[in-house]
Amino acid sequence: MNKTESNANWKAGYWSAILCAAFSLLYIVLQLAEWLGLLGSAGGPESASTPLGVILLLTPSLLLAPSFIVLIVAVHCLIPESRRVWGLAGIAFSAVYAALIGIVYYVQLSFVVPRMLQGRTDDIELLLFTPFDSFLYSVDLLGYSFMSLAALSAALGLAGLDNTRTARWFLLATGLLLPFLLFQIYFNQLIYIAALWAITFPGAAIALAMVFKRKIIHS
Repeated sequence: MNKTESNANWKAGYWSAILCAAFSLLYIVLQLAEWLGLLGSAGGPESASTPLGVILLLTPSLLLAPSFIVLIVAVHCLIPESRRVWGLAGIAFSAVYAALIGIVYYVQLSFVVPRMLQGRTDDIELLLFTPFDSFLYSVDLLGYSFMSLAALSAALGLAGLDNTRTARWFLLATGLLLPFLLFQIYFNQLIYIAALWAITFPGAAIALAMVFKRKIIHS
């Protein structure tokens, strides 16, 4: 890989990490507002969102998905040849995550919200996004479980690589949230542990942005 190619990879990694941090932090702020009842819902994690809440929460979440794929691809470029299998696994897991949550959020924004605004939801009950008690909520949890697998794979791939220790720990922490996401549909209180994603994921994105920034400076 020549200098120009590697520099392009690091820039892609840097900007995708910045976008991941920005979209995740925006979502976190809006989710806190939702839980406090500031977006029109009854408040708390078990309350269904209003159309406004759905739009505000799911738009940055939908944009996060392609940003995360690019970030994991860039991380793969960092990983030494001897551990590239983890980078490839991370790419595969991130693609599954993006496909699952992309379906959920696009359906909500393009199909469900217009009908909510018109008061026509009787015939689409299966598609309503109700926390802990809906088909699409289960799909969403599965999607974020694959995000955790992608983060865990990235952490394993970066093991021992210089200047990546902070990023690895945040990625590992994001990966270890997997059971609290996957089984949340059965044990709803697990959401309070899974909510640590609000720290681990932006932390990983910011730490990776710093890793790629150093690569850009020194390439």
